[in-house]
Amino acid sequence: MKGYMYILRCSNGNYYTGSTKYLELRIAQHQNGEGANYTRKHGPVELVYFEVFDRIDEAFYREKQIQGWSRQKKEALFVSDYDLIHELAKCRNDSRA
Repeated sequence: MKGYMYILRCSNGNYYTGSTKYLELRIAQHQNGEGANYTRKHGPVELVYFEVFDRIDEAFYREKQIQGWSRQKKEALFVSDYDLIHELAKCRNDSRA
């Protein structure tokens, strides 16, 4: 069964990242206040990005990966700016200094 990783923009401007087997149903749940606590408090929501996977566990793994990303990196993903994503992924600490 397919899985989806999705990113919502909440009414406060922040992003919520989730995963599901049924994207349309899950978005409707978030809109109706039946989703996660965060989206319940900060609805309505807007779907801004999603990816499709062959299995739900792959979508869940991607969700956890992206949850750790900065806002700027997520927004680069939305517009497929892979050069910026790569640049933002570089370690900013130079332990040799």
